Amino acid sequence: MREIQREMTGATPAPLQATPEPFDQKLLQAAEEALHVLPVPDENSRRYLEKHIPRLARTMALVPPPGETGRVLELGCYMQITPLLERLSGYREVRGAYYGKPGDVDRKMIRFPDGEFACTIDHFDAERDRFPYPDRYFDLVIAGEILEHMIYDPMHLLLESRRVLVEGGRVLVTTPNVASITSIAKVLDGGANPQIYSLYKRPGEEPEIGHMREYTAGELADTMKAAGFEVERLFTTFLEEYESHRPLLRLLEANGYSTENRGQQTWCVALKRSSLPVDRYPFFLYAG
Repeated sequence: MREIQREMTGATPAPLQATPEPFDQKLLQAAEEALHVLPVPDENSRRYLEKHIPRLARTMALVPPPGETGRVLELGCYMQITPLLERLSGYREVRGAYYGKPGDVDRKMIRFPDGEFACTIDHFDAERDRFPYPDRYFDLVIAGEILEHMIYDPMHLLLESRRVLVEGGRVLVTTPNVASITSIAKVLDGGANPQIYSLYKRPGEEPEIGHMREYTAGELADTMKAAGFEVERLFTTFLEEYESHRPLLRLLEANGYSTENRGQQTWCVALKRSSLPVDRYPFFLYAG
Protein backbone atom coordinates (compact mmCIF):
# COMPACT_ATOMS: atom_id res chain seq x y z
CA MET A 1 0.00 0.00 0.00
CA ARG A 2 2.84 2.37 0.86
CA GLU A 3 4.52 1.64 -2.47
CA ILE A 4 1.31 2.35 -4.36
CA GLN A 5 0.84 5.55 -2.39
CA ARG A 6 4.36 6.73 -3.20
CA GLU A 7 3.83 5.91 -6.85
CA MET A 8 0.52 7.71 -6.99
CA THR A 9 1.73 10.80 -5.16
CA GLY A 10 5.06 11.06 -6.98
CA ALA A 11 6.04 13.88 -9.32
CA THR A 12 5.76 11.88 -12.56
CA PRO A 13 1.97 11.44 -13.02
CA ALA A 14 0.09 14.14 -14.89
CA PRO A 15 -1.55 16.70 -12.61
CA LEU A 16 -5.12 16.00 -11.59
CA GLN A 17 -7.67 18.09 -13.41
CA ALA A 18 -9.58 20.30 -10.99
CA THR A 19 -13.35 20.12 -11.46
CA PRO A 20 -14.96 23.57 -11.58
CA GLU A 21 -16.98 24.28 -8.44
CA PRO A 22 -20.74 24.46 -9.12
CA PHE A 23 -21.32 27.93 -7.73
CA ASP A 24 -22.76 30.94 -9.53
CA GLN A 25 -19.61 33.01 -10.01
CA LYS A 26 -21.38 36.38 -9.95
CA LEU A 27 -23.10 35.54 -6.66
CA LEU A 28 -19.84 34.18 -5.26
CA GLN A 29 -17.88 37.30 -6.15
CA ALA A 30 -20.56 39.60 -4.75
CA ALA A 31 -20.62 37.65 -1.48
CA GLU A 32 -16.83 37.67 -1.15
CA GLU A 33 -16.68 41.42 -1.71
CA ALA A 34 -19.46 42.06 0.81
CA LEU A 35 -17.86 39.84 3.46
CA HIS A 36 -14.46 41.52 3.11
CA VAL A 37 -16.00 44.88 4.08
CA LEU A 38 -18.51 43.57 6.62
CA PRO A 39 -18.34 45.66 9.83
CA VAL A 40 -17.16 43.54 12.77
CA PRO A 41 -16.78 44.43 16.47
CA ASP A 42 -13.06 43.61 16.97
CA GLU A 43 -9.88 42.21 15.45
CA ASN A 44 -10.54 38.66 16.66
CA SER A 45 -13.84 38.73 14.81
CA ARG A 46 -12.08 40.09 11.74
CA ARG A 47 -9.49 37.27 11.78
CA TYR A 48 -12.20 34.63 12.15
CA LEU A 49 -14.24 36.14 9.36
CA GLU A 50 -11.31 36.42 6.94
CA LYS A 51 -10.41 32.76 7.51
CA HIS A 52 -13.95 31.59 6.77
CA ILE A 53 -14.86 33.92 3.89
CA PRO A 54 -14.38 31.17 1.24
CA ARG A 55 -16.94 28.93 2.97
CA LEU A 56 -19.33 31.74 3.86
CA ALA A 57 -19.29 33.19 0.36
CA ARG A 58 -19.99 29.77 -1.14
CA THR A 59 -22.89 29.33 1.26
CA MET A 60 -24.31 32.65 0.06
CA ALA A 61 -23.86 31.55 -3.56
CA LEU A 62 -26.22 28.63 -2.87
CA VAL A 63 -28.95 30.72 -1.24
CA PRO A 64 -32.07 30.60 -3.44
CA PRO A 65 -34.11 33.76 -4.06
CA PRO A 66 -37.02 34.47 -1.67
CA GLY A 67 -40.23 32.57 -2.22
CA GLU A 68 -43.79 33.08 -1.03
CA THR A 69 -42.98 34.31 2.50
CA GLY A 70 -39.73 36.20 1.93
CA ARG A 71 -38.47 34.83 5.28
CA VAL A 72 -35.24 33.01 6.11
CA LEU A 73 -33.96 31.42 9.34
CA GLU A 74 -30.23 31.05 10.04
CA LEU A 75 -29.47 28.46 12.71
CA GLY A 76 -26.27 29.12 14.67
CA CYS A 77 -26.37 32.79 13.76
CA TYR A 78 -23.03 34.64 14.04
CA MET A 79 -24.13 37.78 12.17
CA GLN A 80 -21.74 37.09 9.29
CA ILE A 81 -23.81 36.01 6.31
CA THR A 82 -26.90 37.14 8.23
CA PRO A 83 -27.11 40.74 6.91
CA LEU A 84 -26.26 39.58 3.39
CA LEU A 85 -29.42 37.48 3.33
CA GLU A 86 -31.28 40.77 3.21
CA ARG A 87 -28.80 42.99 1.40
CA LEU A 88 -27.70 40.54 -1.31
CA SER A 89 -30.38 37.82 -1.45
CA GLY A 90 -33.39 40.06 -0.91
CA TYR A 91 -35.14 38.36 2.00
CA ARG A 92 -37.51 40.78 3.69
CA GLU A 93 -37.34 39.09 7.10
CA VAL A 94 -34.16 37.48 8.44
CA ARG A 95 -34.32 35.61 11.73
CA GLY A 96 -31.41 34.10 13.62
CA ALA A 97 -31.26 31.30 16.17
CA TYR A 98 -28.64 30.39 18.74
CA TYR A 99 -28.26 27.90 21.58
CA GLY A 100 -29.60 29.22 24.86
CA LYS A 101 -32.51 29.38 27.25
CA PRO A 102 -35.82 29.07 25.39
CA GLY A 103 -37.65 32.39 25.33
CA ASP A 104 -34.52 34.54 25.49
CA VAL A 105 -34.21 36.90 22.54
CA ASP A 106 -31.39 39.12 21.33
CA ARG A 107 -31.75 42.06 18.98
CA LYS A 108 -28.52 42.61 17.08
CA MET A 109 -27.62 45.37 14.68
CA ILE A 110 -24.90 46.10 12.14
CA ARG A 111 -24.34 49.62 10.87
CA PHE A 112 -23.39 49.98 7.22
CA PRO A 113 -22.46 53.25 5.47
CA ASP A 114 -25.82 53.18 3.70
CA GLY A 115 -28.01 52.07 6.61
CA GLU A 116 -28.54 49.58 9.40
CA PHE A 117 -29.36 45.89 9.49
CA ALA A 118 -31.25 44.54 12.51
CA CYS A 119 -31.95 40.91 13.31
CA THR A 120 -33.92 39.12 16.04
CA ILE A 121 -32.02 36.11 17.38
CA ASP A 122 -34.08 33.52 19.26
CA HIS A 123 -32.47 31.26 21.85
CA PHE A 124 -33.37 27.58 22.12
CA ASP A 125 -31.90 24.07 21.90
CA ALA A 126 -32.28 22.97 18.28
CA GLU A 127 -32.00 19.29 19.32
CA ARG A 128 -34.70 19.32 21.99
CA ASP A 129 -36.96 22.37 21.80
CA ARG A 130 -39.78 23.15 19.44
CA PHE A 131 -38.62 26.01 17.24
CA PRO A 132 -40.48 29.20 18.30
CA TYR A 133 -42.05 29.75 14.87
CA PRO A 134 -45.38 28.76 13.30
CA ASP A 135 -45.73 25.98 10.76
CA ARG A 136 -44.82 26.93 7.17
CA TYR A 137 -43.28 30.26 8.21
CA PHE A 138 -39.98 30.32 6.24
CA ASP A 139 -38.88 29.85 2.65
CA LEU A 140 -35.38 28.82 3.70
CA VAL A 141 -33.58 27.41 6.75
CA ILE A 142 -29.77 27.58 6.79
CA ALA A 143 -27.79 25.14 8.95
CA GLY A 144 -24.18 26.04 8.22
CA GLU A 145 -21.63 23.95 10.15
CA ILE A 146 -24.28 22.89 12.68
CA LEU A 147 -25.11 19.24 12.10
CA GLU A 148 -21.67 17.93 13.10
CA HIS A 149 -22.02 19.58 16.53
CA MET A 150 -25.25 17.80 17.49
CA ILE A 151 -24.79 15.63 20.59
CA TYR A 152 -28.30 14.31 21.18
CA ASP A 153 -30.83 14.27 18.34
CA PRO A 154 -29.89 15.73 14.93
CA MET A 155 -33.13 14.50 13.38
CA HIS A 156 -35.08 16.78 15.71
CA LEU A 157 -33.31 19.77 14.16
CA LEU A 158 -34.15 18.62 10.64
CA LEU A 159 -37.76 17.74 11.42
CA GLU A 160 -38.37 21.09 13.09
CA SER A 161 -36.74 22.80 10.11
CA ARG A 162 -39.14 20.89 7.89
CA ARG A 163 -42.11 21.93 10.00
CA VAL A 164 -41.37 25.65 9.79
CA LEU A 165 -40.73 25.55 6.03
CA VAL A 166 -43.39 26.17 3.41
CA GLU A 167 -44.12 23.33 1.02
CA GLY A 168 -41.22 23.30 -1.43
CA GLY A 169 -39.14 25.45 0.91
CA ARG A 170 -35.47 24.63 1.19
CA VAL A 171 -32.94 23.74 3.84
CA LEU A 172 -29.30 24.56 3.11
CA VAL A 173 -26.79 22.42 5.02
CA THR A 174 -23.01 22.65 5.04
CA THR A 175 -20.87 20.22 7.00
CA PRO A 176 -17.42 18.57 6.89
CA ASN A 177 -17.04 15.36 4.88
CA VAL A 178 -15.59 12.51 6.94
CA ALA A 179 -14.99 10.48 3.74
CA SER A 180 -12.83 13.19 2.19
CA ILE A 181 -9.43 12.46 0.69
CA THR A 182 -7.96 14.23 3.73
CA SER A 183 -9.68 11.79 6.10
CA ILE A 184 -8.38 8.91 3.98
CA ALA A 185 -4.87 10.35 4.11
CA LYS A 186 -5.06 10.55 7.91
CA VAL A 187 -6.26 6.95 8.17
CA LEU A 188 -3.51 5.70 5.87
CA ASP A 189 -0.90 7.61 7.83
CA GLY A 190 -2.32 6.22 11.06
CA GLY A 191 -1.30 9.18 13.18
CA ALA A 192 -4.28 11.53 13.25
CA ASN A 193 -8.03 11.44 13.76
CA PRO A 194 -9.84 11.29 10.40
CA GLN A 195 -12.36 13.98 11.38
CA ILE A 196 -11.57 17.40 9.96
CA TYR A 197 -11.90 18.84 13.46
CA SER A 198 -11.58 16.64 16.55
CA LEU A 199 -10.22 18.97 19.23
CA TYR A 200 -11.50 19.86 22.69
CA LYS A 201 -11.42 23.28 24.30
CA ARG A 202 -8.85 23.55 27.09
CA PRO A 203 -10.31 23.48 30.61
CA GLY A 204 -10.92 27.03 31.79
CA GLU A 205 -11.76 28.36 28.34
CA GLU A 206 -15.33 29.09 27.34
CA PRO A 207 -16.91 25.67 26.71
CA GLU A 208 -17.80 24.79 23.16
CA ILE A 209 -19.26 21.66 21.63
CA GLY A 210 -16.78 20.26 19.13
CA HIS A 211 -17.50 17.97 16.21
CA MET A 212 -19.55 15.17 17.73
CA ARG A 213 -20.07 13.34 14.45
CA GLU A 214 -18.98 14.13 10.93
CA TYR A 215 -20.92 12.71 7.97
CA THR A 216 -20.08 11.25 4.61
CA ALA A 217 -21.86 12.90 1.69
CA GLY A 218 -23.91 9.74 1.24
CA GLU A 219 -24.93 9.72 4.88
CA LEU A 220 -25.98 13.35 4.66
CA ALA A 221 -28.16 12.56 1.65
CA ASP A 222 -29.74 9.64 3.51
CA THR A 223 -30.29 11.80 6.59
CA MET A 224 -32.08 14.48 4.58
CA LYS A 225 -34.26 11.84 2.92
CA ALA A 226 -35.08 10.30 6.31
CA ALA A 227 -36.32 13.73 7.43
CA GLY A 228 -38.71 13.99 4.48
CA PHE A 229 -36.61 16.20 2.22
CA GLU A 230 -35.92 15.78 -1.48
CA VAL A 231 -32.23 16.37 -2.16
CA GLU A 232 -31.90 18.97 -4.88
CA ARG A 233 -28.12 19.47 -4.86
CA LEU A 234 -25.40 17.60 -3.00
CA PHE A 235 -21.68 17.82 -3.71
CA THR A 236 -18.31 18.31 -2.03
CA THR A 237 -15.50 20.81 -2.58
CA PHE A 238 -11.82 20.81 -1.73
CA LEU A 239 -10.10 23.12 0.73
CA GLU A 240 -6.85 24.71 -0.37
CA GLU A 241 -5.10 24.00 2.93
CA TYR A 242 -5.44 20.23 2.26
CA GLU A 243 -4.46 20.34 -1.42
CA SER A 244 -1.44 18.08 -0.79
CA HIS A 245 -3.83 15.18 -0.17
CA ARG A 246 -5.59 15.39 -3.52
CA PRO A 247 -3.09 13.14 -5.41
CA LEU A 248 -4.31 10.24 -3.24
CA LEU A 249 -7.38 10.20 -5.47
CA ARG A 250 -5.21 8.21 -7.88
CA LEU A 251 -4.74 5.57 -5.18
CA LEU A 252 -8.49 5.22 -4.80
CA GLU A 253 -9.02 5.04 -8.54
CA ALA A 254 -6.26 2.47 -9.04
CA ASN A 255 -7.85 0.20 -6.43
CA GLY A 256 -11.41 0.45 -7.64
CA TYR A 257 -12.77 2.93 -5.09
CA SER A 258 -14.96 5.86 -6.01
CA THR A 259 -13.31 9.28 -6.24
CA GLU A 260 -16.67 11.06 -6.21
CA ASN A 261 -17.45 13.44 -3.33
CA ARG A 262 -13.99 13.30 -1.76
CA GLY A 263 -13.69 17.03 -1.02
CA GLN A 264 -13.45 18.20 2.58
CA GLN A 265 -16.66 20.28 2.56
CA THR A 266 -20.15 18.94 1.84
CA TRP A 267 -22.95 21.14 0.51
CA CYS A 268 -26.60 20.14 0.41
CA VAL A 269 -29.77 21.91 -0.69
CA ALA A 270 -32.98 19.96 -0.08
CA LEU A 271 -36.68 20.68 -0.55
CA LYS A 272 -39.53 20.02 1.86
CA ARG A 273 -41.93 17.48 0.39
CA SER A 274 -44.90 16.73 2.68
CA SER A 275 -45.70 13.64 0.61
CA LEU A 276 -42.39 11.98 1.45
CA PRO A 277 -42.17 9.49 4.35
CA VAL A 278 -40.19 10.26 7.50
CA ASP A 279 -37.86 7.80 9.22
CA ARG A 280 -37.59 9.33 12.69
CA TYR A 281 -34.64 7.23 13.86
CA PRO A 282 -32.60 6.08 10.83
CA PHE A 283 -30.50 3.03 11.68
CA PHE A 284 -27.19 4.63 10.68
CA LEU A 285 -27.66 7.49 13.18
CA TYR A 286 -29.36 5.91 16.19
CA ALA A 287 -28.70 2.77 18.18
CA GLY A 288 -31.46 0.30 19.01
